[in-house]
Amino acid sequence: MAKTSAMRSVELEPIDRLEEKLKRLVSMVDQMKAEQSTAAEENERLSREIEAMRARLAAHEGLASELAALKEERDVIRGRVTDMLGQLEALNL
Repeated sequence: MAKTSAMRSVELEPIDRLEEKLKRLVSMVDQMKAEQSTAAEENERLSREIEAMRARLAAHEGLASELAALKEERDVIRGRVTDMLGQLEALNL
């Protein structure tokens, strides 16, 4: 009977090791799923941030275009005022 008990013990060791390995594998899979979920959330957050940045960039580009147009208009007006001042000076002679 002792021999049978020893044999069962020896036969169960590989099963016990396999069980332990399976438990570790399940634990690793759970950890990887959690990491994947975290990465997906981070990816979604970064995608939203990129879209917000693109919107801000488009707004800034629009403002830059408007600023350039205003500067050009100011230069035209400055030229006209200079011409008018020159004409006024000519009249005073």
